[in-house]
Amino acid sequence: MPFNSNSRLLITGGTGSFGKAFIAAVLERFPDICRIAVYSRDELKQWELQQLFPQDQYPQLRFFLGDVRDRDRLRRSLERVDTVVHAAALKQVPAAEYNPMEFVNTNVLGAENLVQACLDMDVKRVVALSTDKAAAPINLYGATKLCSDKLFIAANNIKGNRDLRFSVVRYGNVMGSRGSVIPFFLEKAKTGVLPITDAAMTRFNISLSEGVEMVLWALENALGGEVLVPKIPSYRITDVAEAIGPSCDKPIVGIRPGEKIHEEMITASDSFTSIDLGAYYAILPSDGRVQERYQEAGISSVAVPSGFAYNSGSNTDFLNVEQLRDLIREHVDPAFAPV
Repeated sequence: MPFNSNSRLLITGGTGSFGKAFIAAVLERFPDICRIAVYSRDELKQWELQQLFPQDQYPQLRFFLGDVRDRDRLRRSLERVDTVVHAAALKQVPAAEYNPMEFVNTNVLGAENLVQACLDMDVKRVVALSTDKAAAPINLYGATKLCSDKLFIAANNIKGNRDLRFSVVRYGNVMGSRGSVIPFFLEKAKTGVLPITDAAMTRFNISLSEGVEMVLWALENALGGEVLVPKIPSYRITDVAEAIGPSCDKPIVGIRPGEKIHEEMITASDSFTSIDLGAYYAILPSDGRVQERYQEAGISSVAVPSGFAYNSGSNTDFLNVEQLRDLIREHVDPAFAPV
């Protein structure tokens, strides 16, 4: 079990979609957890989260206003913390193209600040959230998240004799998260028009609950130095549009700056150091030691074939229109009906 009555957890970016779902899951499964600290820079979102989890019912919760760009504030917030989930990031692809240094300061330098703060304090486990856009990135957002991933993985090389593990979890679009295509299409369907960027476009899909499960698995089982990737389905953007607005007009408007037609989570170049863990893949550091440690821990793994790539377009598992509608009702809007 990743948490017990002595555990102290800190979540950076804890007021986002993932943070709220993760906090709810931890409080439900581990009600005796000693502390959950929410670290973020938006006081309004923290206040809104406090209304969902009032202090008199959830005395374990603490709220720290702060930015990952501020290493001193991070160090103070990590006092007596043993577990960190890093979800703070700037994420919008077009905004990154227009404001590159803001994304570098938060996603890259902020990640390094957290690494150094965790090394300074008595932290035991760190899991950082990544994105499919970090694999062979063509946009600045993806490039900053690839840098972030590399910083967390490399941190295992400088931890010395500390009982400290840094790992990364990389997954695709979270169904229903803010700024993602499904809420966008649900709103645009009211106008009768669903703009399609490219008819061939595909994306990986994961629900918030699946993302939460993966991070919990990583906190309990990850050995440090790996990038974990879930086995999840893909969808075609045209099928999402058909699922939401079958009667809507669907003009092709062209891809935005920095967008791909298909996303990857494991490239062919990664295949030489990647393993199959069953429900997940893991991209290992080049020394290969992590796979040996998985075997020593009793977690079975096999190497993926040379040249293997995990791509949303060539994925063997695709969601159809009806499956998408069912998932929208389950994870986004229970009252959803196609327009």
